[in-house]
Amino acid sequence: MATTIIIVSGLLIIAATSLQAAVGLYSITARTLSANRFDRARLALFKDRASVILKRVEADRAKLELTWNGKRKFRVARRVYEDPNKDICSFYLHPHDNKQVPPFFPGQFLTFELPIPGQAQPVIRCYSLSDGPVEEAQYRVSIKKLGPPPKAPADTPPGLSSNFFHDNVQEGDIVEVFAPAGEFYLNQESVRPVVLIGGGVGLTPVVSMLNWLASTHSNREIWFFYGTRNRNEHAMYENIQQIEREHPNINTVIAYSQPSDTCKEGVDYDHKGFVGVDLMKAKLRSNNYVFYICGPPPMMDMVTKDLEEWGVPEEDINFEAFGPATVKKTSSTDTAEPDADAETFDVEFSRSKLKVKWAANMGTLLELAEANGVKARSGCRAGNCGTCLTALKQGDVDYLSKPGKKPEAGSCLTCITRPKSNLVLDI
Repeated sequence: MATTIIIVSGLLIIAATSLQAAVGLYSITARTLSANRFDRARLALFKDRASVILKRVEADRAKLELTWNGKRKFRVARRVYEDPNKDICSFYLHPHDNKQVPPFFPGQFLTFELPIPGQAQPVIRCYSLSDGPVEEAQYRVSIKKLGPPPKAPADTPPGLSSNFFHDNVQEGDIVEVFAPAGEFYLNQESVRPVVLIGGGVGLTPVVSMLNWLASTHSNREIWFFYGTRNRNEHAMYENIQQIEREHPNINTVIAYSQPSDTCKEGVDYDHKGFVGVDLMKAKLRSNNYVFYICGPPPMMDMVTKDLEEWGVPEEDINFEAFGPATVKKTSSTDTAEPDADAETFDVEFSRSKLKVKWAANMGTLLELAEANGVKARSGCRAGNCGTCLTALKQGDVDYLSKPGKKPEAGSCLTCITRPKSNLVLDI
């Protein structure tokens, strides 16, 4: 049987073979420290760290007992708009069978299978859980209604799944959901100071981390940097302000890139401009923090690069992309044909009994499959959800961006890979 061990300030505090035994030893040890008149600060540290670890033990047990395979039906219990523009809507999900749901790591996401009208097959999409994992009866995702990409042609459609949620998914409706997943999440056992950085709707996984830290009364030094355009697009305004008021160790820094005349500096926001490392240098005591970042790709590219130049170790920089991560193409339009003078590789889709040529202008392996009519599963299109995981029967691939979790040898994520040799894929 597994052993639960808690060590505080170099002292062995708890070593037990079950959660119940750990709780008993926790109580005995706390009384012993108090009886021996230990320093109050040390006793407070013991109680805080022991409580967090015991909650983690209980959460790990619950994950094993309550998680599910495949899809599970959830009922939309509530819809709540999170910003004045009503661009971001939170959907509160209760299990249709009224049973408990497993806890999750703050920062993880849910994967949805959506029956969107007009689509040849269900659409798979991932959305970050936006609340702390303290409520066993429900999940919450917060989704921004997306228009066409910036600078896209006039006839480009808006975001498929986000508009489906906003326009079609109402309270009482049933959605099909896969269990929480993802490798971008807060280390709940660490006591190091932490910096959470969110841009736009990328705040959702980091606000989940913030809510968990607040609800567990963590005594870590915590900084929350959030960048958005102005008050009209400022999501979860009251929630974030309340957390800072109630927790002296939590510091929030809000940056508006385009504040309007009605935005009040020092009330609505703290800084005019973008969230960047220069702003962090002005607020933080040093670079000795663990950083968690989620936002638009340009913001994350800039922040991660600047953190590295500031001397932050790679292992202390954690990030998650959202939205499609596509290859830059040499052609201005999608095509199923390679450029005449481009280096090419043969790609065989073995299940579909199709072999095609690939060149750099044709994008990722997922885009190649779609351009040639091959039905390939996908979700986040950013290498995080694992929906597009495919057996690589022959050949080698290059990763165009860092995946949430790199697959084992013999598999690849088609949404962020391209060939570096001839390939055979199990699609």
